[in-house]
Amino acid sequence: MVRILSAAVLLPTVVGCVWFFAPWQLLLLAEAVLVLAFMEYAGIAARLETPIAKIVSGTATAASCAAVAWPGIPLEIVLMAATIALAATALAAGPPGPALVRTLAAGLFPALYLGLPLGAVVALRTSGGREAVLLLVLTVAMSDTAQFYTGSLVGRTPLAPAISPKKTVEGALGGFVVGPAFLAIVGAWWLPGVTWPWRLVLGAMVVALGILGDLFESMLKRSAGIKDSSGLVPGHGGMLDRIDALLFAAPAYYVFLRSAL
Repeated sequence: MVRILSAAVLLPTVVGCVWFFAPWQLLLLAEAVLVLAFMEYAGIAARLETPIAKIVSGTATAASCAAVAWPGIPLEIVLMAATIALAATALAAGPPGPALVRTLAAGLFPALYLGLPLGAVVALRTSGGREAVLLLVLTVAMSDTAQFYTGSLVGRTPLAPAISPKKTVEGALGGFVVGPAFLAIVGAWWLPGVTWPWRLVLGAMVVALGILGDLFESMLKRSAGIKDSSGLVPGHGGMLDRIDALLFAAPAYYVFLRSAL
């Protein structure tokens, strides 16, 4: 019941923000989401004995999001500057050690894992309109819902038992039925420039990458020995738990529409 109530509040809020916010307001929202997700990621990294330079890494992550979202901010300069800043921070931190490369990689990773996908969502608002963004968000939400209830009702075969014991092949198949169908049907109005066979392909890609993103975040949590990234959203876990599917689905959706529209 808590899960349903949280979703009943969260989803309409997200839909309203996507529909009514101007691009710059959506960027501010994305940056706020990013801050929460980044802090959860930093907590996971700390539990894995790989503490990161939060200020440098967080700044790089926020800047990478803005660079993708806002035309004119050169992404390559952001990433090069982030790499140099993290290296300089490592030099100032102390003597060399076996964890050096792991720490540097963990510090740069959130710029790629969090910053670029959330920036792509905002960029879609500018290039494809609010309908394109909303179609992505709702397709991911419909797929997640279908996976959850299909898996709960008829799920028998574990999908990835070592990573996420509750996920089932049957649940995934439910997502693959509902997600592409939803995108293909609603996309007739919101993506009229994409033919229905390609909308089905796009929907299947969004679902597949959403599942991959979900499993990847589950692997991060399992590696750190935690169930949820935080307790931010009652019944749903943390911000990372809410956007994990979007983090892998959004880049592919963005590239597809950038080529198609």
